[in-house]
Amino acid sequence: MGKPNSKLKPEVLQDLSSNTEFTEAELQEWYRGFLKDCPTGKLSVEEFKKIYGNFFPYGDASKFAEHVFRTFDANGDNSIDFREFICALSVTSRGKLEDKLRWAFSMYDLDGNGYISRNEMLEIVCAIYKMVGTVMKMPEDESTPEKRVDKIFKQMDRNLDGKLSLAEFVEGAKSDPSIVRLLQCDSVGGSADGSN
Repeated sequence: MGKPNSKLKPEVLQDLSSNTEFTEAELQEWYRGFLKDCPTGKLSVEEFKKIYGNFFPYGDASKFAEHVFRTFDANGDNSIDFREFICALSVTSRGKLEDKLRWAFSMYDLDGNGYISRNEMLEIVCAIYKMVGTVMKMPEDESTPEKRVDKIFKQMDRNLDGKLSLAEFVEGAKSDPSIVRLLQCDSVGGSADGSN
């Protein structure tokens, strides 16, 4: 029957196919690739940063990769197993816009209190700027992370309380597509999103 653990068990396969946007054949293919890269079946933050960094050779992706890792690591055990990996990948690559925005919100909400503060937004935006390096030229009103955060908050913080709720975040992004571009540089959003 081939190598042990090289195929998903039928009950796991059924669970994942009903909880992701992937077909059973795609799930098996992703699983084989995951085990090839992570023979232990677990991905550490250091391994994740190394893999993620390959997509951004002209910048430093390590800080942003840590934030993505934290969001993928649904159970908080400091490793990503296949289920966590494929569920997050399903949302980010094939999910509906609202699901993607909820996922992004959870990445920006660093302390998990249900709001994105200006400082939390700034931390993520700084990580994005470090990651894309000098490859992307920003408009003048987005030339620094601080300017970009100011622009995002000006457009999204409807009640002017200095923090973004999930509702403000989702509505702001839905009502103005340029917000999505502000949240994730075009190159980031484009590479992670094969469908939209």
